[in-house]
Amino acid sequence: MASAPTTPMSLFFLLLLVISSVDISTSDDPTPATWPHQFHSVLYVNNSGALQILDLWYDWPNGRNFNIIQNQLGKLKYDLEWDNGTSYVYTLDSDRECRVLHFEVGILRPNWLDGATYLGQRHVDGFLCNVWEKVDFIWYYEDVVTKRPVHWLFYTGMSAHVMTFEVGAQLEDEKWNAPVYCFEEAAQLESNKSSLVEPMAINYSHGRLARGVLDA
Repeated sequence: MASAPTTPMSLFFLLLLVISSVDISTSDDPTPATWPHQFHSVLYVNNSGALQILDLWYDWPNGRNFNIIQNQLGKLKYDLEWDNGTSYVYTLDSDRECRVLHFEVGILRPNWLDGATYLGQRHVDGFLCNVWEKVDFIWYYEDVVTKRPVHWLFYTGMSAHVMTFEVGAQLEDEKWNAPVYCFEEAAQLESNKSSLVEPMAINYSHGRLARGVLDA
C-alpha cells in the first residue's frame, strides 16, 4: 500500500527535530538573514498537487506562531503554536474540530538557518536569490537585494512561494486565543496521552517548521 503524502505540518515538525545537530558554518559565504522577531507572511503552498494558502504570523518575543490555512476548495483551519510545545489545530465552523498536540520543541528561533550550506545564486519566481540547504531537508531562497525570503522547497517536493512579507506586523492579542472546545480536547488528551500523542504527531496535517531538525 502506498504511503500517505507528507503534509505541510508533518514536514515542519520533522524540520524541528533535526536542526540542533548541525554545526554553524564559519565560511566566507553569504549567510541568510535572521528572521525578524515579528512578521506576517502569505505563502502559496503546493504539496504534490494539493494547494493551500498559508497565512503566517510569527511572534518570537511572545513565544507564538500562527498558521491560518486555506485548503483549495476545502476547510479553513487554524494552527496556533506556542513555544512551550503546545499546538492547537482547529476550525471555527459548526463542526468545532480541534486537535491538541504536545511536543518537546516550540517554535522556530529567528536564527534557525544558522549552519545552512550555501549553494550559490539561482533565479526563482522571477527573483535572483541566494540559496541555502539545511540538513538535506529544506532549500531556502532569499532575494539577493532585499534579503526577503522568496521560496522554500522541501525534500519531498513540497514548495512554498512567499507572496507577502511584512516585517513588524502583529496580529491582535485576542485573535491568539484558541476556542474553548480546544481545552476540552486538551483535558481528554492529557488523560490519554500515552496512546494519542504518537499518532497525532505522525498525522499532524498543517504547521510548523520543525525546530528540532533545523534550529542550530
